[in-house]
Amino acid sequence: MRLDKWLWAARFFKTRRMAVDAITGGKVQLNGQRSKPGKDVKLGDKLFIRKGILEWDIEVMGLNAQRRPTSEAVLLYQESDFSKTRRQKMLKSQKLAREIGMIPGGERPTKRDRRQINRFTVENG
Repeated sequence: MRLDKWLWAARFFKTRRMAVDAITGGKVQLNGQRSKPGKDVKLGDKLFIRKGILEWDIEVMGLNAQRRPTSEAVLLYQESDFSKTRRQKMLKSQKLAREIGMIPGGERPTKRDRRQINRFTVENG
């Protein structure tokens, strides 16, 4: 089975095109090496997938040519314990950073928030 198709079926990427872009961009490694989207994936192969700040270190446990529900897609691979804890730590730290306001791209201020900011700057400016 093709690597891009497997990543799509296992629900790591929303479309096959996104999977192809990630593979050609070096974000996916098959058995420790960069590969092409058409490379065959076999049972027992090791994959390293990087998507944004998240990273998965998995072993292929099943092949499925069709995209199935998430409950069935998670049966296609087994993630290492170290990978799970590392990913959960990253999600937790990013959530905390967003709450503190360290990461841009959080919520935009509402109209009420802008009025309070303007009042604060006018009074203290």
